[in-house]
Amino acid sequence: MRDIAVFSGSAHPELAAEVCAHLDVPLLPVQVDRFANDCLGVQLQANCRGRDVFLIQPLVRPVQEHLVELLLMLDAARGASASRITVVLPHYSYARSDKKDAPRISIGGRLVADLLATAGANRVLAMTLHSPQVHGFFSVPVDHLHALRELAAHFRHYDLSNAVAVSPDLGNAKEAAHFARLLGIPVAAGAKQRFADDRVRISAVIGEVAGKDVIVLDDEIAKGSTVVELLRLLREQGAASVRVACTHGLFAAGALKRIGDAPEVLEIVCTNTVPVPDEERTEKLRILSIGPALAEAIRRIHNGESVSALFDAPQP
Repeated sequence: MRDIAVFSGSAHPELAAEVCAHLDVPLLPVQVDRFANDCLGVQLQANCRGRDVFLIQPLVRPVQEHLVELLLMLDAARGASASRITVVLPHYSYARSDKKDAPRISIGGRLVADLLATAGANRVLAMTLHSPQVHGFFSVPVDHLHALRELAAHFRHYDLSNAVAVSPDLGNAKEAAHFARLLGIPVAAGAKQRFADDRVRISAVIGEVAGKDVIVLDDEIAKGSTVVELLRLLREQGAASVRVACTHGLFAAGALKRIGDAPEVLEIVCTNTVPVPDEERTEKLRILSIGPALAEAIRRIHNGESVSALFDAPQP
């Protein structure tokens, strides 16, 4: 790993440090300055010439600040003659802007992908993009990881004889089915309609949930409107208990407390793709690490090995 150089923006340095610890390489320093006119400036404070550079930066709040910071890091690495630059995106928030579902609306997922490539990204390593078509927005190679193995490994510690995996909507049903296969349990899905960013309606759950120990699986939880609506329906249909799982625990606008306050919710599980502030955490929250998975993917990219083979390995 001698020719590898790993840098982190300010979005999630703890995750970057964990990845570097697994790789047994140093996390190299980055200086970010804000000038008097409010513009950002970035300096990579280690040699990049001829090196395989990895820039770790999830796009989390404040998203625009962290995006510009990442673009400037890319420009700095390219200007420093890096041999290859890989953007490591544990969370790509603009992936939710993936289609034209209203007149004169922007498709931010594609635009930001173009910006990253223009700034100097040669490839992207992403985790659980919001929808499959986002992968195609990038004009550079994308290695797309998921956290289903880590989530499944956590839930294997429970008695699953009466469990069912439930997707809040049909769009995530394929991932939920994969998750259910890893655990050897049945799957169900909600029939969801979205009327606004924070207003949804789930009219029915397709599958058997009455008397079951439900594991709700979603790709991300932001305001939590979908999960709260699903909890209402599960309560009405007599679910015995509920555990909530997601990859990206954004938990905006008090979502973590709203979900945790439901008495039937025993546990809320997410990964550390995004940082959850200590003051917002609750006793029901469990955070799993995807640091080892990201580190192994980076190692394989650096060595020219298959990344997709990571998901072919037998489950523990």
